[in-house]
Amino acid sequence: MPTAAVVTLAAALLAPAAVAAPEAPAVRAASAGVSPALAAAPDIPVANVKAHLAQLQSIATANGGNRAHGRTGYKASIDYVKGKLDAAGYTTTLKTFSYNGATGYNLIADWPGGDTSHVVMAGAHLDSVTGGPGINDNGSGSAGVLETALAVSRAGLTPSKHLRFGWWGAEEYGMIGSKNYVNSLSAADRSKIDTYLNFDMIGSPNPGYFTYRYDSTLDALFRNYFAGLGISTEQDFEGDGRSDHAPFQDAGIRVGGLFSGADYTKTSAQAAKWGGTAGQPFDRCYHSSCDTTANINDTALDRMSDAIAYAIWNLAAGSTTPPTGTVFENTADVQIPDYGAAVTSDVAVTGRTGNAPAALQVGVDIKHTWRGDLVIDLVAPNGTAFRLKDASGNDSAPNVQTTYTVNASAVAANGTWKLKVQDIGRQDTGYVDSWKLTF
Repeated sequence: MPTAAVVTLAAALLAPAAVAAPEAPAVRAASAGVSPALAAAPDIPVANVKAHLAQLQSIATANGGNRAHGRTGYKASIDYVKGKLDAAGYTTTLKTFSYNGATGYNLIADWPGGDTSHVVMAGAHLDSVTGGPGINDNGSGSAGVLETALAVSRAGLTPSKHLRFGWWGAEEYGMIGSKNYVNSLSAADRSKIDTYLNFDMIGSPNPGYFTYRYDSTLDALFRNYFAGLGISTEQDFEGDGRSDHAPFQDAGIRVGGLFSGADYTKTSAQAAKWGGTAGQPFDRCYHSSCDTTANINDTALDRMSDAIAYAIWNLAAGSTTPPTGTVFENTADVQIPDYGAAVTSDVAVTGRTGNAPAALQVGVDIKHTWRGDLVIDLVAPNGTAFRLKDASGNDSAPNVQTTYTVNASAVAANGTWKLKVQDIGRQDTGYVDSWKLTF
């Protein structure tokens, strides 16, 4: 994961892209119509994941102590992953790009079969910083994705959707490799990617369990998995825009993923929930020479790797029926009074037949200095209110930029829908930037 300063510079280079309508995945693979081969994801042996990390450590040690873009250690890392996938029956493609006067490499691996007009993709960056071997950042995500891909091969999986995996170069310079890949795709090929899942740092030594919050259905998929282990997750804000999901998201592809924390400090509440040491970074060796195989929490690595497989097995079994994709949006700014009355922003829905869907997507972009003070409701044309967000004194981060899913099937679709927002705390400011309904 690159530093925030690198990402800020890189973000300025990204051109905005039209956002494609999200498609709700099948959250449980055992639903009707799913083949027995997809009924349950396998346990990913953590010993296998660690064996990949040991190989990446050996590669770094033999190549000046790192696996960075433009260095021999990175090319050796790509060759190692490619060899494993080739032997497992994948169709692999090595894509080159140039950055800082050096050749970079992305590796794309396609599993045969599945509907190629509906692609489920998972990826991780394979490069390290120049100052260390990058075993947690991001050998851990790369190894977890690799072992999941190999598990697909061992299982002889026959998914409904097409499976694709990617390993990115030059992420530490601002997601250069993944940007290059996304920008190289035609609009038609980008539209075929239903979902991109990103895994950047999944074995932090003082771990947290963070999910990407951008798509509520993908967030729920991971939250439900960890809930089954008795683990409560939190949504990630430390990694916002700082990893390879960002170019996909900017291209209108829905994204999800997992993260175990970088240089932010673990709070007392988080230590009580997850164990570990409060007042210390999630990864004290972030971007340092000590990011070696000794810098991995085996339990977190095991759980996160299993969660990758769980998501791939479930999403691969999803329906290939195209979404209707009708979007109604209001982009007018609405100021939110500090500790004041609720304000509303309207969206007029027309041309629909019958009631709203059971999985109505509500995309919200609110710029606010303290989102914990905000209460957000969706108000249907008949006055029915759906609570999207409650206030929380523990939620001190800025902005609300996410997609909620509500069951609005009892409400007629056509009419004026309102986003209702109220600030119930003092000394913070903000406004509704935009919001949309996706049918």
